[in-house]
Amino acid sequence: MAMTFGAGRTTSNHQVARALNGVLGVWLFISAFVWPHTGAQMTNTWILGALCVIFAVVALGSPSTRWLNTALAIWLFISVWALPHSSVATMWNNALVAIAIFLLSLVPGPGERPLAPSRTPA
Repeated sequence: MAMTFGAGRTTSNHQVARALNGVLGVWLFISAFVWPHTGAQMTNTWILGALCVIFAVVALGSPSTRWLNTALAIWLFISVWALPHSSVATMWNNALVAIAIFLLSLVPGPGERPLAPSRTPA
């Protein structure tokens, strides 16, 4: 499915998913400096935010790169509990961002097959 914007531009679902992952990466990077974090959490958060943006941009041209954001999201979710924390709000922020990045990274790119096969009526 594609979305049409002004001036006849068409954007597909995978492009929207990669753009949203990029936005989430920017938010993750910024949140490392505006939310209270421990040293380890802060470093982890800004590095993962930067990597998320890079992976999202690269995945626009190389769709299989999206799986790097999948792995990044899994680590971010685990790190919420694995690293010492200073704020429950920071934990929730990182956990929710991890879930969103994970789900968006599952949107297949052009030429990729979806994870679940489509069913056709018999």
